[in-house]
Amino acid sequence: MRGGLEKPSPPNARLFSSPRQGLSPPPDSRGSVDAALHAYEKLAERFGPQHWWPAESRFEVIVGALLMQQTTWRNVATAIANLKRAGLLSPTRIANASIPELRRHLRIAGLYRSKPQRLKRFCQRLMDFGGDLDGFFRRDVRLVREDLLAQEGVGPETADSILLYASDTPTFLVDAYTVRIARRLGWIATDTYEEVKAWFEARLPRDLRLYREYHALLVAHGKEICRPRPRCAVCPLNDTCAYYRTGRP
Repeated sequence: MRGGLEKPSPPNARLFSSPRQGLSPPPDSRGSVDAALHAYEKLAERFGPQHWWPAESRFEVIVGALLMQQTTWRNVATAIANLKRAGLLSPTRIANASIPELRRHLRIAGLYRSKPQRLKRFCQRLMDFGGDLDGFFRRDVRLVREDLLAQEGVGPETADSILLYASDTPTFLVDAYTVRIARRLGWIATDTYEEVKAWFEARLPRDLRLYREYHALLVAHGKEICRPRPRCAVCPLNDTCAYYRTGRP
């Protein structure tokens, strides 16, 4: 999946709720819990509630996550709208649709040869559960994540996007923005997905809404301020940023 999801704002989209206040963090022997929560609070103050992921259904979230690789949200939103107009936006209908038909509607999302096939196969897997998302997600979360990762074209970021936003599973979602920001702050020295994920999960309360909002705030920060060429002078985190203290900007 492309590093960082483009923030969608389709009309009449249902917005998920914001994180609770007064959360208690898990213990952390290295004293970085306060830093992680402090950064969250500063980003929330700077950017405000993000309310991710706008969607009209959990299945729409899944389709969006599967189509997001190497494209923008605008193109994904158009592809989803095409499926809706064609009456195809359901596991059963996509599973039974022909690849040429799906390609006509999904071409704008790019990778038009592979994405329709991957989406169809994923929906065929859902049909093993009668197309019932509750049945698919009702299993142990480790089994569900393994199942997701076993699908063609689904990596850890896509799998965790689906778990976090479609199955209400509190799992921390990592993308390229997360890695860039955490490295510059001096929190991590790795790009390995599972290690970065574990770093955040060890330092934050296991709370669904917090995880959703934190991920969205990191995307907003990475797009607006902590860019490849960062705007450090206006960064709300520069008082604790290792990159800023080195004077490299």
